[in-house]
Amino acid sequence: VGPPADDGMHPICSWMLTIDLHDEMTLTALEPDRLSRYAIMWHDDALQRRDIDWPITSDLAVRAHQLIERHVGRTLPVQMKLEKRIPIGGGLGGGSSDAAAMLRGLNELFELSISHETLETLAAELGSDVPFLVRGGSSIVEGTGDRIESMGTIPDLNAVLILPEIGCETASVYRRLDDMHPTPVDSDAVRSLITRGFQSQQLFNDLAEPALEVGNGLRALWEEVAALTESPVHVSGSGSTLFIICDDAATATTLSARITSSMGLATIPVSVVEQRDGILSSPS
Repeated sequence: VGPPADDGMHPICSWMLTIDLHDEMTLTALEPDRLSRYAIMWHDDALQRRDIDWPITSDLAVRAHQLIERHVGRTLPVQMKLEKRIPIGGGLGGGSSDAAAMLRGLNELFELSISHETLETLAAELGSDVPFLVRGGSSIVEGTGDRIESMGTIPDLNAVLILPEIGCETASVYRRLDDMHPTPVDSDAVRSLITRGFQSQQLFNDLAEPALEVGNGLRALWEEVAALTESPVHVSGSGSTLFIICDDAATATTLSARITSSMGLATIPVSVVEQRDGILSSPS
Protein backbone atom coordinates (compact mmCIF):
# COMPACT_ATOMS: atom_id res chain seq x y z
CA VAL A 1 0.00 0.00 0.00
CA GLY A 2 1.48 3.33 -1.06
CA PRO A 3 0.98 6.87 0.23
CA PRO A 4 -2.33 8.51 -0.68
CA ALA A 5 -2.74 10.42 -3.94
CA ASP A 6 -4.22 13.92 -4.14
CA ASP A 7 -7.73 12.42 -4.10
CA GLY A 8 -6.97 10.57 -0.86
CA MET A 9 -6.96 7.10 -2.49
CA HIS A 10 -4.11 4.72 -1.68
CA PRO A 11 -2.51 2.80 -4.57
CA ILE A 12 -2.08 -0.90 -3.91
CA CYS A 13 -0.53 -4.00 -5.33
CA SER A 14 -2.02 -7.11 -3.77
CA TRP A 15 -2.34 -10.82 -4.46
CA MET A 16 -6.04 -11.47 -3.91
CA LEU A 17 -7.64 -14.91 -3.59
CA THR A 18 -11.20 -16.13 -3.06
CA ILE A 19 -11.66 -18.75 -0.35
CA ASP A 20 -14.43 -21.17 0.57
CA LEU A 21 -15.75 -19.08 3.47
CA HIS A 22 -18.78 -17.38 1.95
CA ASP A 23 -22.04 -15.59 2.63
CA GLU A 24 -25.26 -16.82 0.98
CA MET A 25 -27.42 -14.50 -1.11
CA THR A 26 -30.84 -15.46 -2.45
CA LEU A 27 -32.29 -13.16 -5.12
CA THR A 28 -35.92 -13.45 -6.19
CA ALA A 29 -37.18 -11.30 -9.06
CA LEU A 30 -40.41 -9.49 -8.20
CA GLU A 31 -43.19 -8.23 -10.43
CA PRO A 32 -42.32 -4.95 -12.21
CA ASP A 33 -44.66 -2.83 -10.05
CA ARG A 34 -43.22 -4.08 -6.74
CA LEU A 35 -40.69 -2.33 -4.51
CA SER A 36 -37.44 -4.12 -3.73
CA ARG A 37 -36.95 -5.46 -0.23
CA TYR A 38 -33.83 -6.58 1.57
CA ALA A 39 -33.08 -8.76 4.59
CA ILE A 40 -29.61 -9.18 6.12
CA MET A 41 -28.99 -11.65 8.92
CA TRP A 42 -26.39 -14.01 10.29
CA HIS A 43 -26.35 -17.55 8.95
CA ASP A 44 -27.10 -20.22 11.53
CA ASP A 45 -23.52 -21.51 11.36
CA ALA A 46 -21.76 -18.11 11.42
CA LEU A 47 -18.78 -18.33 13.79
CA GLN A 48 -18.30 -14.66 14.59
CA ARG A 49 -21.22 -12.24 14.86
CA ARG A 50 -21.36 -8.50 15.42
CA ASP A 51 -24.37 -6.21 15.31
CA ILE A 52 -25.75 -5.59 11.82
CA ASP A 53 -26.48 -1.99 12.69
CA TRP A 54 -25.89 0.01 9.51
CA PRO A 55 -28.68 1.64 7.44
CA ILE A 56 -29.92 -0.73 4.75
CA THR A 57 -29.29 1.90 2.07
CA SER A 58 -25.59 1.99 2.96
CA ASP A 59 -25.13 -1.78 2.58
CA LEU A 60 -22.79 -2.53 -0.32
CA ALA A 61 -25.08 -5.16 -1.84
CA VAL A 62 -28.01 -2.74 -1.82
CA ARG A 63 -25.82 -0.01 -3.31
CA ALA A 64 -24.76 -2.49 -6.02
CA HIS A 65 -28.44 -3.10 -6.83
CA GLN A 66 -29.10 0.63 -7.11
CA LEU A 67 -25.97 1.06 -9.26
CA ILE A 68 -27.15 -1.54 -11.77
CA GLU A 69 -30.58 0.07 -11.91
CA ARG A 70 -29.02 3.43 -12.75
CA HIS A 71 -26.82 1.80 -15.38
CA VAL A 72 -29.71 0.13 -17.24
CA GLY A 73 -32.10 3.02 -16.65
CA ARG A 74 -34.96 1.04 -15.11
CA THR A 75 -35.99 -0.60 -11.89
CA LEU A 76 -35.10 -4.23 -11.23
CA PRO A 77 -37.38 -5.22 -8.33
CA VAL A 78 -35.91 -8.01 -6.21
CA GLN A 79 -36.17 -9.63 -2.85
CA MET A 80 -32.71 -10.14 -1.36
CA LYS A 81 -32.04 -12.50 1.53
CA LEU A 82 -28.42 -12.23 2.66
CA GLU A 83 -27.19 -14.73 5.24
CA LYS A 84 -23.73 -13.75 6.43
CA ARG A 85 -20.87 -15.96 7.56
CA ILE A 86 -17.99 -13.58 6.81
CA PRO A 87 -17.23 -11.43 9.89
CA ILE A 88 -17.81 -7.68 9.84
CA GLY A 89 -14.63 -5.60 10.09
CA GLY A 90 -12.49 -8.68 9.56
CA GLY A 91 -10.51 -7.66 6.48
CA LEU A 92 -11.98 -10.51 4.43
CA GLY A 93 -13.97 -8.47 1.91
CA GLY A 94 -17.35 -9.76 3.05
CA GLY A 95 -19.39 -6.70 2.10
CA SER A 96 -17.47 -6.37 -1.16
CA SER A 97 -18.12 -10.00 -2.10
CA ASP A 98 -21.83 -9.46 -1.43
CA ALA A 99 -21.79 -6.44 -3.75
CA ALA A 100 -20.06 -8.47 -6.46
CA ALA A 101 -22.58 -11.28 -6.04
CA MET A 102 -25.42 -8.79 -6.44
CA LEU A 103 -23.90 -7.42 -9.68
CA ARG A 104 -23.46 -10.90 -11.16
CA GLY A 105 -26.80 -12.13 -9.85
CA LEU A 106 -28.87 -9.28 -11.28
CA ASN A 107 -27.07 -9.59 -14.60
CA GLU A 108 -28.12 -13.22 -14.88
CA LEU A 109 -31.53 -12.98 -13.22
CA PHE A 110 -32.79 -10.19 -15.48
CA GLU A 111 -30.77 -11.32 -18.53
CA LEU A 112 -29.11 -7.91 -18.81
CA SER A 113 -26.16 -9.20 -20.91
CA ILE A 114 -23.72 -6.79 -19.25
CA SER A 115 -20.14 -7.85 -20.00
CA HIS A 116 -17.82 -8.83 -17.17
CA GLU A 117 -15.57 -5.92 -18.13
CA THR A 118 -18.46 -3.47 -17.68
CA LEU A 119 -19.46 -5.11 -14.39
CA GLU A 120 -15.90 -4.64 -13.14
CA THR A 121 -15.96 -0.98 -14.17
CA LEU A 122 -19.22 -0.46 -12.30
CA ALA A 123 -17.85 -2.40 -9.31
CA ALA A 124 -14.98 0.08 -8.97
CA GLU A 125 -17.53 2.70 -7.89
CA LEU A 126 -18.32 0.56 -4.84
CA GLY A 127 -14.84 -0.27 -3.55
CA SER A 128 -11.31 -1.16 -4.60
CA ASP A 129 -11.70 -4.91 -4.06
CA VAL A 130 -15.17 -5.30 -5.62
CA PRO A 131 -13.92 -5.49 -9.26
CA PHE A 132 -11.69 -8.45 -8.36
CA LEU A 133 -14.56 -10.18 -6.58
CA VAL A 134 -16.70 -9.92 -9.71
CA ARG A 135 -14.05 -12.16 -11.22
CA GLY A 136 -12.79 -14.19 -8.25
CA GLY A 137 -10.05 -16.81 -8.26
CA SER A 138 -6.44 -15.63 -8.05
CA SER A 139 -5.29 -12.22 -9.32
CA ILE A 140 -2.76 -9.46 -8.91
CA VAL A 141 -4.75 -6.28 -8.20
CA GLU A 142 -3.10 -2.87 -8.67
CA GLY A 143 -3.89 0.84 -8.74
CA THR A 144 -7.10 1.49 -6.85
CA GLY A 145 -8.43 -1.97 -7.72
CA ASP A 146 -8.95 -1.04 -11.38
CA ARG A 147 -6.04 -3.09 -12.79
CA ILE A 148 -6.61 -6.83 -12.41
CA GLU A 149 -4.32 -9.50 -13.81
CA SER A 150 -5.68 -13.02 -13.48
CA MET A 151 -3.12 -15.61 -12.41
CA GLY A 152 -5.06 -18.31 -14.27
CA THR A 153 -4.68 -21.46 -12.20
CA ILE A 154 -6.00 -21.58 -8.64
CA PRO A 155 -3.18 -22.34 -6.16
CA ASP A 156 -3.50 -25.34 -3.88
CA LEU A 157 -3.40 -23.22 -0.76
CA ASN A 158 -4.81 -24.06 2.66
CA ALA A 159 -4.96 -21.89 5.76
CA VAL A 160 -6.57 -21.43 9.16
CA LEU A 161 -8.50 -18.22 9.76
CA ILE A 162 -8.60 -16.89 13.32
CA LEU A 163 -11.70 -14.70 13.78
CA PRO A 164 -11.28 -12.40 16.80
CA GLU A 165 -14.18 -10.64 18.45
CA ILE A 166 -12.15 -7.49 17.80
CA GLY A 167 -13.04 -5.50 14.68
CA CYS A 168 -10.81 -3.12 12.72
CA GLU A 169 -12.34 -0.03 11.15
CA THR A 170 -10.73 0.24 7.71
CA ALA A 171 -10.48 4.03 7.60
CA SER A 172 -8.74 4.07 11.00
CA VAL A 173 -6.20 1.51 9.80
CA TYR A 174 -5.40 3.59 6.74
CA ARG A 175 -5.08 6.76 8.83
CA ARG A 176 -2.58 4.97 11.06
CA LEU A 177 -0.70 3.79 7.96
CA ASP A 178 -0.45 7.41 6.79
CA ASP A 179 1.00 8.37 10.17
CA MET A 180 3.72 5.77 9.52
CA HIS A 181 4.67 7.42 6.18
CA PRO A 182 4.25 4.48 3.77
CA THR A 183 6.73 4.03 0.95
CA PRO A 184 5.73 3.72 -2.75
CA VAL A 185 4.18 0.43 -3.87
CA ASP A 186 6.69 -2.30 -4.79
CA SER A 187 4.74 -4.46 -7.24
CA ASP A 188 7.75 -6.67 -7.97
CA ALA A 189 7.82 -7.80 -4.33
CA VAL A 190 4.20 -8.96 -4.59
CA ARG A 191 4.66 -10.66 -7.96
CA SER A 192 7.74 -12.52 -6.77
CA LEU A 193 5.61 -14.35 -4.20
CA ILE A 194 3.83 -16.07 -7.08
CA THR A 195 6.50 -16.37 -9.76
CA ARG A 196 9.15 -17.80 -7.44
CA GLY A 197 6.88 -19.79 -5.18
CA PHE A 198 6.32 -18.48 -1.68
CA GLN A 199 7.04 -19.58 1.83
CA SER A 200 4.68 -18.49 4.59
CA GLN A 201 7.34 -16.39 6.28
CA GLN A 202 7.79 -14.38 3.04
CA LEU A 203 4.21 -13.06 3.03
CA PHE A 204 3.83 -9.41 3.98
CA ASN A 205 1.06 -6.86 4.45
CA ASP A 206 1.70 -3.13 4.82
CA LEU A 207 -1.59 -2.83 6.71
CA ALA A 208 -0.65 -5.45 9.32
CA GLU A 209 1.22 -3.15 11.71
CA PRO A 210 -1.42 -0.37 11.55
CA ALA A 211 -4.15 -2.97 12.14
CA LEU A 212 -2.30 -4.43 15.15
CA GLU A 213 -2.11 -0.92 16.61
CA VAL A 214 -5.71 0.06 15.85
CA GLY A 215 -7.39 -3.22 16.89
CA ASN A 216 -7.89 -3.11 20.66
CA GLY A 217 -6.04 -6.16 22.01
CA LEU A 218 -5.26 -7.54 18.55
CA ARG A 219 -1.48 -7.43 18.97
CA ALA A 220 -1.61 -9.44 22.19
CA LEU A 221 -3.85 -11.98 20.49
CA TRP A 222 -1.49 -12.18 17.49
CA GLU A 223 1.45 -12.81 19.81
CA GLU A 224 -0.43 -15.50 21.74
CA VAL A 225 -1.42 -17.37 18.57
CA ALA A 226 2.17 -17.19 17.27
CA ALA A 227 3.54 -18.55 20.55
CA LEU A 228 1.02 -21.41 20.62
CA THR A 229 1.45 -22.51 17.01
CA GLU A 230 5.12 -21.57 16.49
CA SER A 231 4.08 -20.48 12.98
CA PRO A 232 4.08 -17.18 11.10
CA VAL A 233 0.75 -15.42 11.81
CA HIS A 234 -0.49 -12.97 9.19
CA VAL A 235 -3.14 -10.23 9.10
CA SER A 236 -5.77 -10.39 6.35
CA GLY A 237 -6.36 -7.08 4.58
CA SER A 238 -6.91 -4.27 7.09
CA GLY A 239 -7.65 -6.77 9.88
CA SER A 240 -8.81 -8.04 12.23
CA THR A 241 -8.74 -11.60 10.85
CA LEU A 242 -5.47 -13.47 11.39
CA PHE A 243 -4.40 -16.45 9.31
CA ILE A 244 -1.79 -19.19 9.22
CA ILE A 245 -0.73 -20.95 5.99
CA CYS A 246 -0.78 -24.77 6.26
CA ASP A 247 0.78 -27.54 4.17
CA ASP A 248 -2.54 -29.24 3.41
CA ALA A 249 -6.23 -29.39 4.34
CA ALA A 250 -5.72 -32.02 7.05
CA THR A 251 -3.07 -29.90 8.79
CA ALA A 252 -5.36 -26.86 8.62
CA THR A 253 -8.23 -28.78 10.19
CA THR A 254 -6.02 -30.07 13.01
CA LEU A 255 -4.48 -26.66 13.70
CA SER A 256 -7.87 -24.97 13.67
CA ALA A 257 -9.15 -27.38 16.33
CA ARG A 258 -6.00 -26.90 18.42
CA ILE A 259 -6.28 -23.09 18.48
CA THR A 260 -9.97 -23.20 19.32
CA SER A 261 -9.44 -25.76 22.07
CA SER A 262 -6.47 -23.96 23.64
CA MET A 263 -7.56 -20.34 23.27
CA GLY A 264 -11.33 -20.47 22.84
CA LEU A 265 -11.12 -18.53 19.58
CA ALA A 266 -13.39 -18.93 16.57
CA THR A 267 -11.32 -20.51 13.80
CA ILE A 268 -12.02 -22.14 10.47
CA PRO A 269 -9.85 -24.08 7.97
CA VAL A 270 -10.18 -22.70 4.42
CA SER A 271 -8.89 -23.32 0.91
CA VAL A 272 -8.72 -21.22 -2.24
CA VAL A 273 -11.61 -21.67 -4.71
CA GLU A 274 -13.20 -20.09 -7.75
CA GLN A 275 -15.99 -17.59 -7.03
CA ARG A 276 -19.44 -18.85 -6.03
CA ASP A 277 -22.68 -17.54 -7.52
CA GLY A 278 -25.79 -16.56 -5.59
CA ILE A 279 -29.09 -18.43 -5.67
CA LEU A 280 -31.31 -17.08 -8.43
CA SER A 281 -35.04 -17.50 -8.91
CA SER A 282 -37.54 -16.01 -11.34
CA PRO A 283 -40.97 -14.44 -10.71
CA SER A 284 -43.66 -16.94 -9.81
